Amino acid sequence: MLTDEDRAVLDFAGRGWPSPGEKERAVRERLGMSPVRYYQYLNALLDDPEALRYAPVTVNRLRRVRQANRDRTR
Repeated sequence: MLTDEDRAVLDFAGRGWPSPGEKERAVRERLGMSPVRYYQYLNALLDDPEALRYAPVTVNRLRRVRQANRDRTR
């Protein structure tokens, strides 16, 4: 079962940001966590079936991005 924080992170991840600096600032202000912690948290959520049910478009998009990054570094 997803927590309120899980849903907040997924909702946040589904938004677009004009610049990385603005996104990092918003992570700290809105989610109360460091950008590094946000990305660790989000990455773990991408493997959670509940997250996929809650935000399928966001989770599938981010899974594709993650896989493309992994493929690029091989």
